[in-house]
Amino acid sequence: MSSQIIPVEPFDYVVFGGTGDLAERKLLPALYHRQLAGQLTEPTRIIGASRTPMTHDEYRKYTEDALKEHLKSGEFNEAEVQKFCARVYYVAVDAKGDTGWPQLKELLDSGNGKDCVRAFYLAVSPAIFGDIADKIREHKLITKSTRIVVEKPIGRSLASAQVLNDTIGKVFKEEQIFRIDHYLGKETVQNLMALRFANALYEPLWNSAHIDHVQITVAESVGLEGRVTYYDKAGALRDMVQNHILQLLCLVAMEAPSSMEAEAVRDEKLKVLRSLKPITDGEVEKHTVRGQYRAGASAGGPVTGYTDELGSPSDTETFVAIKAEINNWRWAGVPFYLRTGKRLATRMSEIVISFKPIPHSIFGDSAGRIEANQLVIRLQPDEGVKQWLMIKDPGPGGMRLRHVSLDMSFAQAFDVRNPDAYERLLMDVIRSNQTLFMRRDEVEAAWKWIDPILRGWEETGQRAQGYTSGTWGPSQAIALIERDGRTWHEMD
Repeated sequence: MSSQIIPVEPFDYVVFGGTGDLAERKLLPALYHRQLAGQLTEPTRIIGASRTPMTHDEYRKYTEDALKEHLKSGEFNEAEVQKFCARVYYVAVDAKGDTGWPQLKELLDSGNGKDCVRAFYLAVSPAIFGDIADKIREHKLITKSTRIVVEKPIGRSLASAQVLNDTIGKVFKEEQIFRIDHYLGKETVQNLMALRFANALYEPLWNSAHIDHVQITVAESVGLEGRVTYYDKAGALRDMVQNHILQLLCLVAMEAPSSMEAEAVRDEKLKVLRSLKPITDGEVEKHTVRGQYRAGASAGGPVTGYTDELGSPSDTETFVAIKAEINNWRWAGVPFYLRTGKRLATRMSEIVISFKPIPHSIFGDSAGRIEANQLVIRLQPDEGVKQWLMIKDPGPGGMRLRHVSLDMSFAQAFDVRNPDAYERLLMDVIRSNQTLFMRRDEVEAAWKWIDPILRGWEETGQRAQGYTSGTWGPSQAIALIERDGRTWHEMD
């Protein structure tokens, strides 16, 4: 089976932070793959912009080196790389000053001109989002086909998110602003909507009458990885829960939208965020767990603890577990267990829908224990879906039951390369499709739920509990779910 590639109209992608880690690891390889797939049309250009002095040719060499390092085996095609590098340009720009802006304007106006799609990707610190937006307006770089892409974090709290949204909103209309969350670009995340809304099998059961609980896990095996300054000011709650995990929760819990149009989907996600039961005051210690990794081992061998890696004492959490509840008709009484952390046992992201057990077994004790059905949606590293069912163990000798999975791996089921999430999202920006991007009110509703947890931690002095690197977090996270008579899903 092959997928249909629909070319997009020519565009200019200006990447602020063009020499940064995100551009090198994700953005340049993603755009190269879209060329390789035949999706880029002439005369599309990619323009790097940062403070580093560099010529066009030097940036093309930088781009070639980045592709050599970050493409998988067999993906580096010399002819295609040279064709891609011919699209690449560079301008040294001062985000807060006037240096480079006239040159950027000249480059944009002299090439594809004002009629082509023009996208500005801010792969930089949010602290200078406003400065760049102001300079874009000041130097008259905005056209009728301009979009701006902003990376997380969108603020550190509700108040700061509102300020940041106001700052960008003074320059760009809401329909021009693309707040990117790469998790929403993953194939499996979108398949969650297909499973729910394109099949008669699941949607009738997708409610509190049939579902016992939901687990969402985003586990990382790595530590700080060069993000020391940012991460110690953010922590796992701001870095992962406020955006990635809450967006996944929304897709699991939302009502069926009237269509797949962006506003219809985002309206339903917003309703979920506004229905989240606040975790305040004394409930914070009961319903949340903070953790911080200590020295231990990973697949690569021994690793140091967070504070050793940081080089100073810190109580920043590298792990969070939360019991969340949604106060609406569909989900009343169904707990959503959320967890994320660094230096965990393995790199894994998945959603587990645990259905209620059967009310009575007719098979007797000799048949064995009957496990509840589960739908496991794996986001990474091997994207796929598993439906766990009870079946008879083959062979004579009576009725013996086994818990087995119907397993669909996307890589095996479809004879196509599975695109990186950024590939889809970068092209959605050009197509002006905001379905997989966060709207302003979504971001602010998420912060409205997160802020009381942060305040509760501070007011109660709830400290980050230590856990050994290479494990599944602090013991308190196990107690969080087991006190309800449930267990975390074993990664398989």
